[in-house]
Amino acid sequence: MASPRPAARRSRFALAAITVTGLILVAALATLGTWQVHRRTWKHALIARVEARVQAAPVEPPGPGAWDGLTADADAYRRVRTRGHFRNDRETLVQAVTDLGAGFWVLTPLERADGTTILVNRGFVPGDRRDPTARADGQVDGEAGVTGLLRLTEPGGAFLRSNAPEAGRWYSRDVAGIAAARGLGPVAPYFIDADATPNPGGWPVGGLTIVHFPDNHLVYAITWYVLALMVLGAVGYTLVDARRGARRTSA
Repeated sequence: MASPRPAARRSRFALAAITVTGLILVAALATLGTWQVHRRTWKHALIARVEARVQAAPVEPPGPGAWDGLTADADAYRRVRTRGHFRNDRETLVQAVTDLGAGFWVLTPLERADGTTILVNRGFVPGDRRDPTARADGQVDGEAGVTGLLRLTEPGGAFLRSNAPEAGRWYSRDVAGIAAARGLGPVAPYFIDADATPNPGGWPVGGLTIVHFPDNHLVYAITWYVLALMVLGAVGYTLVDARRGARRTSA
């Protein structure tokens, strides 16, 4: 019996290579789809936890002994309440875009009785209120109370914009960077987004925190699974077409 011709052997080798490569690609795409399903489950659990924290009664924010163990999953958006004295002379303006327009977040150190300092995002001011003298009534003296949401530090700046401490330009609420630039003492590795309790004179405006987590995982999962089916269909079509061609050749 004659051995298969070289062209036939090459054709079979190419067909086998296409099949193996296609099946590997199908497995990879299906794995990505399954990963997105798991991510969706995790995201929904995170959203539920955060919503519970936002609606909970306020608690005292974590002290120095707990600072090293803070995580986004466990601590972000925890509702907290504390008291202290604002260091109005050390406030920092961070560029912001809000429902009220473009302007700045006003971050002011709050010195507490235990000697620690927490940066407080007291709220938003427009460009014409960036100068503290334009909102003098809001420069609170004496002991003050703050209620709001615990937010973890935002190091590094914003998209395509790095913080420039030497120039006083801030695009993110980088706690460590602001503390170093302002010469503050022991500072918590988080800040507090103040709630909507009105400040004297109306500025800054608090309570503008947006609690939102993108949830596109189902769309991504469907996309990966559809791509896997398309590749599987292409491999199947290639095998069937090759078999038909072999039959026509042998006929």
